[in-house]
Amino acid sequence: MVASYEDLNELQLDAIREVASIGAGNAATALSSLLSQQVKIDVPNVTLMEYSSAIEILGGPETIACGIMVRLSGDMNGIILYLQELDFINVVLKSVFNKTVDRYDELGEMETSALIEIGNIGISSYINSLAAFARMDVQLSVPAFCINMAGAMITVPMTEIGYESNKIMLLDGNFKCGGQKVSSKLLLVPDVQSLSALLARLGVNK
Repeated sequence: MVASYEDLNELQLDAIREVASIGAGNAATALSSLLSQQVKIDVPNVTLMEYSSAIEILGGPETIACGIMVRLSGDMNGIILYLQELDFINVVLKSVFNKTVDRYDELGEMETSALIEIGNIGISSYINSLAAFARMDVQLSVPAFCINMAGAMITVPMTEIGYESNKIMLLDGNFKCGGQKVSSKLLLVPDVQSLSALLARLGVNK
């Protein structure tokens, strides 16, 4: 039984990668339909890292980022944070509104609504695939949208789950939208009990 994130071995991470790959395929199909163009997503790289390292991957604590946060409940409790980088945002805005922005503070209400919808589709695709594969009942909260410094955004899962571990799970994959490659990152932070239950359902909780 997994008692902490530090206990995860390579076999267990491989099992999570396999489920994440299925979720990526489902997300690509859903986004292709919504954006009316072909979307492909590389097999996600699943990495376990300390919170401080995750912040650096996002560009440093003071780097401004756009995030969609959803809380998980039911058979899995925790937080998932979907980070949308500016190049990805502009692919979405170009497809939906035929416009782009230079800065996050140029995003208006319509643009924000579109990004929340895209984020919700991406998160739902990953989590629903995971839940179906592991035969778990997982509910998602209404997505919350924020533009803030990366360090401030990471504070939320750190505050809620950090007492159990100083590790966080990063799902990092590249999107190809209309021939353009853009980056997308998911931070998945289930509590340790939920993580242990997930691995047991996947048959690798040893």
